[in-house]
Amino acid sequence: MKLGIVGLPNVGKSTLFNSLTKAGAESANYPFCTIDPNVGVVAVPDERLKLLGDLYHSKKVTPAVIEFVDIAGLVKGASKGEGLGNQFLANIREVDAIVHVVRCFEDTNVVHVDGSVDPARDIETINLELVFSDLEILERRIAKTAKGARMDKKLAKELELLEKIKAHLEEGKLAKTFELGEDEDEQAWFASYNLLTAKPVIYAANVSEDDLADDGASNPHVQAVRKMAGEEGSGVFVICAQIEQEIAELDEEEKAMFLEDLGLKQSGLEKLIQASYSLLGLMSYLTAGEDETRAWTIKKGTKAPQAAGKIHSDFERGFIRAEVVNYKDLLECGSLAAAREKGLVGLEGKDYVVQDGDVILFRFNV
Repeated sequence: MKLGIVGLPNVGKSTLFNSLTKAGAESANYPFCTIDPNVGVVAVPDERLKLLGDLYHSKKVTPAVIEFVDIAGLVKGASKGEGLGNQFLANIREVDAIVHVVRCFEDTNVVHVDGSVDPARDIETINLELVFSDLEILERRIAKTAKGARMDKKLAKELELLEKIKAHLEEGKLAKTFELGEDEDEQAWFASYNLLTAKPVIYAANVSEDDLADDGASNPHVQAVRKMAGEEGSGVFVICAQIEQEIAELDEEEKAMFLEDLGLKQSGLEKLIQASYSLLGLMSYLTAGEDETRAWTIKKGTKAPQAAGKIHSDFERGFIRAEVVNYKDLLECGSLAAAREKGLVGLEGKDYVVQDGDVILFRFNV
C-alpha cells in the first residue's frame, strides 16, 4: 500500500513524514524544503506476528508494510505553475490514498503561507489544485475521444461520460462525489482516468500537544476538518506531528511510558495505519512456520485462491484448498496439530472468504 502525504507548506507535513518513517526528510520553517518526493517504508505494527513467531521459533518475522511518499508543498496556483508548479501531481497519481495534513494549531513562530490558520480554506485550496489537474486530464481525453466519436458508438458513449464528469468538476466538486451508474463500461473508463480527486483521503488534523488528550474535541479547527471530511466520506485522525517526532526517537518501552503520560493509547502512526486500512477496506491474514511468520495485506472479501496469489501466482493457479485456523485458537492450542485435534482447523475451498487474523496453510499443485 502506498500513501501520499500532501499539505500546504508549514502545516507539519515533513515533520510528520520524518516521524512516521524516520527517513530524515529536511524539515524547515519555509515552503518547498521537500523538493523531491521522499519515500519511506514503514512496518505495520501487529502484535499477532510476534506471538506466532515465538510459537514457531521462526527465523524471520515479516510484517506488512506501508510506503509513504512525502509530496512537495502545494500552494494556490500550483496547477498554473506557482510554487513548484504541478510536478507533484505525477507523484500523487501513483498512490492508493492521500493523507492530507491540515494545520489545526496556532503558533506565531511558524508562519502560515496564507497568513492565518483556517483548515476549511486550506483544504479547499489543495482540493481546487487537484480539481484543476483532473480537468486538464479530462480535456486531453475529451479531445482524443471526440475525434472518433462521430463514427463509433462506444466512443460517443465515453465522450458523454467525460463531459458529465468535467461539468461536475467545474462546479468545484470532487470526482469521488460523482455518481456512477451500474454500467460496467462507465465504471472501467472512470477507473482508467486515475483522477486525483477520486482517490480516498484521510485528513491528519495536526494539533498542539494540549489538544491530544481529548482527540481534538475542544479544538474548533478540528471540528471544521471533521465536518468537511464527513461531507465527502473521508477519514480523519488527530495527530501532533511534534510529539510524533519525539516518539520516533524512543525504544518500545520508553514509547509506551511516554504515550501513557500523555493519556494516549496509541501513537499517531498506529492511528494512521488503522484509518488507512479502514478507508481502503484492507485487513491481514497470516502465515506461520519455522522459516518465516508473515502478515499479508488483502482487501476485505478476498477469497482463498486470490489471497494465496498474494504469496505467489502459482499458489492461486494451482490452488487445491486452504487449512485455516484463527490465530487466537492456534496460540491457545500451542500447535497446528493440537488445533486440528480440537477441530479448530477448517479445510476450505475456492469460495472461502478470508478473515482478518486467519492463519493459513495453502495446498496447491502446479
